[in-house]
Amino acid sequence: MQMNTLHALTQQIERLCSRAHPPLPCAKPSQTKIPTSLSSDRTPSWPRYQRRNINKSPGSMSSPTFFLVAVVSLTSVMGVRFYNQPKLDVGRVAPETIKAPWDASVPDLKTTDEKRKAAEIGAIPVLVIDLSVNQEIHQRIHKVLEQGTYIRKISQPFPFVDKGILSTEVQRYLRHCPEREWQDLLAQVEQVSVQIPSTIQRKSPNKKTATKFADWQQATLEAIRQQSLIQLKSYRRRTTPVEFSQLVSDITQARWRYAKALNAFSQEGSIEQEIFYTESFFEWPHTTWLQTQKGINQISQEMLAQGIAPGLPDEILRQAIEIQVKNTIPSDSQLFATHLFTEVLKANLVKDPLATRHRAELVAQQIEPVMVNINKGEIIVFKGEKITQQDFVLLDYFGLSERGINSKGLMSLVGLVSAGVGVVLVVEWKFHRGLRRRDRLLLLLLTLSTPIIILLKLPLINLPAVGLLVGSFYGSAVGATVVGLLSILLPIGMEIDNVHLLASAAGGLVGSLLAGQSRCREELALLGLGVGAAQGAVYLILNLMASATAGSIWYVLLKIVGLQVLEGIAWSIVALGLSPYLEHLFDLITPIRLAELANPNRPLLKRLAMEAPGTFQHTMFVANLAEAAAQELGCNVELVRTGTLYHDIGKMHDPLGFIENQMGGPNKHDTINDPWESTRIIKKHVSEGLVMAKKYRLPKAIQAFIPEHQGNMQIAYFYYQAQQQAKENPQLVVNETDFRYDGPIPQSRETGIVMLADSCEAALRSLKDASHEEALNMVNKILKARWQDNQLIDSGLTREEMSKIAEVFVRVWEQVNHKRIAYPKAALTCR
Repeated sequence: MQMNTLHALTQQIERLCSRAHPPLPCAKPSQTKIPTSLSSDRTPSWPRYQRRNINKSPGSMSSPTFFLVAVVSLTSVMGVRFYNQPKLDVGRVAPETIKAPWDASVPDLKTTDEKRKAAEIGAIPVLVIDLSVNQEIHQRIHKVLEQGTYIRKISQPFPFVDKGILSTEVQRYLRHCPEREWQDLLAQVEQVSVQIPSTIQRKSPNKKTATKFADWQQATLEAIRQQSLIQLKSYRRRTTPVEFSQLVSDITQARWRYAKALNAFSQEGSIEQEIFYTESFFEWPHTTWLQTQKGINQISQEMLAQGIAPGLPDEILRQAIEIQVKNTIPSDSQLFATHLFTEVLKANLVKDPLATRHRAELVAQQIEPVMVNINKGEIIVFKGEKITQQDFVLLDYFGLSERGINSKGLMSLVGLVSAGVGVVLVVEWKFHRGLRRRDRLLLLLLTLSTPIIILLKLPLINLPAVGLLVGSFYGSAVGATVVGLLSILLPIGMEIDNVHLLASAAGGLVGSLLAGQSRCREELALLGLGVGAAQGAVYLILNLMASATAGSIWYVLLKIVGLQVLEGIAWSIVALGLSPYLEHLFDLITPIRLAELANPNRPLLKRLAMEAPGTFQHTMFVANLAEAAAQELGCNVELVRTGTLYHDIGKMHDPLGFIENQMGGPNKHDTINDPWESTRIIKKHVSEGLVMAKKYRLPKAIQAFIPEHQGNMQIAYFYYQAQQQAKENPQLVVNETDFRYDGPIPQSRETGIVMLADSCEAALRSLKDASHEEALNMVNKILKARWQDNQLIDSGLTREEMSKIAEVFVRVWEQVNHKRIAYPKAALTCR
């Protein structure tokens, strides 16, 4: 009931514009020059005739009327700035020196708002400690220290013998010296002659490539070795062999523990991610290691409690670590602690959105209103000076800004709007010719919606919704043109945020360019995400370009960008929700709606398949023929496919009255034996089809296929039967018009193609082993009959296209009726 009310309202609006006419979905201009007959053996001669003029779309509002209505309405809404515009505005030159007529203190709302907005954006964010980051850092430090303790435990104790027996330096050397050196020392102590390996021999004097540092290192190593040899020999001389043997055993055990500890370094996963320890780690006294662990835990707790801000330079963090380590960690392990903190510590402060927003609001509220004060008689602006914002506030307050209608500006806007409407009409004529008056009315209403929303002071711009709807209804070219022109004209006549406008325009352009390619609602929904992303990205880029400090406050700007993304998505949702209602209200045939109507699960098509299965199969084959021909000729394929599926729905009123549904049973018309009654039954499938189409609210462009696919063709079988009966009974009068359909004949290329496909379907099905030439000859004869009967005179189809259509029909027939391999009987026998 609501939808019927909407339709009635639309029809009333249409009658106010002009008289009603049927739509013309895809009519091409006719050619006044018709080619002569083709001289071919297989193609019959074709008659010549002058095709009717179909250049003008009968359902469209005349261009001058639409142009005038569009210019007046758009200028009226978009030109509000010029209705009460101050002559003495900011940036203008004062024609004379103007003084204040009385004392005044006037608030400068514009400057105050700009300062508050800048303060809100530039507010310092509130940072809080992220406890999960602290826990992660503490766990990693604990694991590293725990693994260090484990490795030191393997190599303990050290020193492994009394320092009175062997000095600490000698024990350190004996613990890590190579095995050959250790064996050599034992041999020398026992006075056994053993050749010293080349790796520990003194440096040969003829090695010229060694550095001074290498010489010093070698000398130091030799001194420690000699010291070790002296202390071992001394202990050997003053003790018993048993005691010396025990010393050797202790040294061997220490060497084994040290090697095992070193091996722990190379084990995979022994130290997490990084090797923080060096060999000097084993030489630290136990007290040093305990102090190091305590100091590392203390430093980590203090630094994390103070907080590490995101974006802190690495050099500053390293300096802070070095200061803490120098005052807390023993000197032997300071390098280790510094390395550990440098690798482990990271930012643990994160922004608190709620607290940050609250602080920004407080900062903005603390901005006092900017007041402009002046005393009576003081000069506001001198003659010849440019008027500033403060000057304008005073002039406007005192009524000296000379507000009024800016006729010159308004006429300039009229010229720009006229040019814009002209561009839209040109783009429409080139890319989407044949718009009806209701289409132009919808286009104008969608265009007007944007300045109306701005006039209502809503913080939104609906260009994404306009782009999606216009692009979906009338194609990408028209949609992009409307969005682009709006983004140019709106700032001229209205007060608007240019950054917000350009961001919305970007979303609208993305929506309009891609909406025309969408074939389902899901694709439009996904497109909404792209629209939101485009709007947010352009808003971010423009803000970064406009402000030098925007990069440093990106975390504040990101919130506004997120709102822009959500706004783009929200307008896409609005467009997606409005789309079905606008399609029904304005009787639109979008690709998405056509795809939905062509779904075989639609109630009307399901009924056709169940109640008239033969007609349904006939419809599917006709659809294949017509769709292929439409593809070849560049017509609206979706419209042809969908219109064909519904062209014979009227046969459901009496399925057995049509031979394709009789399934080999008795022919109903043989029982009737009345050609006039049979003709009435046959013709009724057109009128009944229109009734069903209106009941199920099919678009008028789809309804047009029902009568136009038959045109006013003659029902030849029953006309011939009536003539035969009239010969037997002279009292019977046979009127040829009684045996013709009521029409109209096809008014578009799409309905003309379906008429030809419907005419050829039964003949092509009847062919079994015909050759390509035979099939083509038969199709050409049928097409010629329709041409001679003047059925295609208003369709826009040309003579050259008849040949193309015939070739396509035969090609489709050959694909459907391709030959198959005959299976031998033995292969078909079940075992």
